[in-house]
Amino acid sequence: MKLRKVTAASAVLLALSVTATACGGDKKDDDAGSSGGGKRITIGIKYDQPGIGQKTPQGYSGFDVDVATYVAKKLGYNADQIEWKESKSADRETMLQRGDVQFIAASYSITPERQQKVDFAGPYLLAHQDVLLRADESKIKSPADLNNKKLCSVAGSTSAQNVKKTLAPKANLQTYPTYSACLSGLQSGAIDALTTDDSILAGYASQSQFKGKFKLGGFKMTNENYGIGVKKGSDLKGKINKALEQMVSDGSWEAAVKKNFGPADYKNEPAPKIGDIKS
Repeated sequence: MKLRKVTAASAVLLALSVTATACGGDKKDDDAGSSGGGKRITIGIKYDQPGIGQKTPQGYSGFDVDVATYVAKKLGYNADQIEWKESKSADRETMLQRGDVQFIAASYSITPERQQKVDFAGPYLLAHQDVLLRADESKIKSPADLNNKKLCSVAGSTSAQNVKKTLAPKANLQTYPTYSACLSGLQSGAIDALTTDDSILAGYASQSQFKGKFKLGGFKMTNENYGIGVKKGSDLKGKINKALEQMVSDGSWEAAVKKNFGPADYKNEPAPKIGDIKS
């Protein structure tokens, strides 16, 4: 009888050990993205940029989300195997360095400073700094016309400063906490123009409640080469580049542009060649 009790206890311990081992096997591998065959992949996106990357009650949407989903599929992950993670601008390099995400697609412009910290696949979109105007605006036809106009951007952004420094030194800068607040000010007439990347502006203007109310200036004041960030030295860079080339060649890239930016009449640049970074 005592022997049976010991044996039963040992069996329980063995079962618990096996269960714990099995559970440990389900844990997401930090390097899952490198193999392309892991059970889940974690991808960083923006949560608050309509048309680019947005979290809604219905899920996640935007051009970057579509690009990331396509890339993940080519890496061997279905949409339901993706774990989305918010990647705020100031946190992106740290998230990649810590391994919090396998890659980031979040209106992430490739710059020499960032390339010192992380690697980039792409670029997959060439955006430009531009302005968003009311649809009936007829006096602002060039950056110089922003002089003596109320120009809005968000706190911490360099976009408005770029305009004031070189293109319209007499522009009246208005700093709002969010782009949505700038958009409300533009709609009400409290401001005259909103500036940031044209892709971001197109995303906001494409929202159903704003359809037909705004237009892009088309000024192309800077080049913004959007890339997919990966950890320095990651072999994902080459795999993602190959996926991006396939996305362009099979028409999925163009379809994603029209789907997310079309309502704003966004005049997008052709899909950039991998490694072709416009200064």
